[in-house]
Amino acid sequence: MEEELLNIFKESGALLEGHFLLTSGRHSGRYMQCAQVLQYPHLAARLVGELVRPFRDMGIETVIGPAMGGILVAHEAARALGVRALFTERENGVMRLRRGFKLTPQEKVLVVEDVITTGGSVREVIEEVRQSGALPLAVGVLVDRSGGRVDFGLPLTAAVELEIATYPAEDCPLCRQGLPCVKPGSRTPR
Repeated sequence: MEEELLNIFKESGALLEGHFLLTSGRHSGRYMQCAQVLQYPHLAARLVGELVRPFRDMGIETVIGPAMGGILVAHEAARALGVRALFTERENGVMRLRRGFKLTPQEKVLVVEDVITTGGSVREVIEEVRQSGALPLAVGVLVDRSGGRVDFGLPLTAAVELEIATYPAEDCPLCRQGLPCVKPGSRTPR
């Protein structure tokens, strides 16, 4: 099943090959741009439908994801589970519920994201859920590119796991080959 899902990413142009400067400052020869696959609702429904399958019997009441990458995933996961979708946004550098969104004490929450590498944004969302008194039960991601090394202290399910090598900028084999380096992603101006 994972190979089939990975092919959806490849065929939609979401899995990029080249030389990329990551937000962390590290370099990589592969980059996952989930927006390329999520722009197609039928593909988003297929991927996220598989992602939420393990969570169907957990009593999830709300799905939440970080802006930007987690918004569409949260919406599609909530649709598949028949619950509501929320998202967090950065406010003064910290992920917060805004726009009048609220969680209630003991509300059962699934945290989702498009791609994790270090899991920093997901950790911030989990903390925001806990501070509201709600209960984060699990994490679901479309792509885990951490190599399975991220631990949120909650069950984690990924539609696809990719081991994507990254390199310090000063020791990058792609730089040594003279390949031009580009910075993709949502935090970079066009």
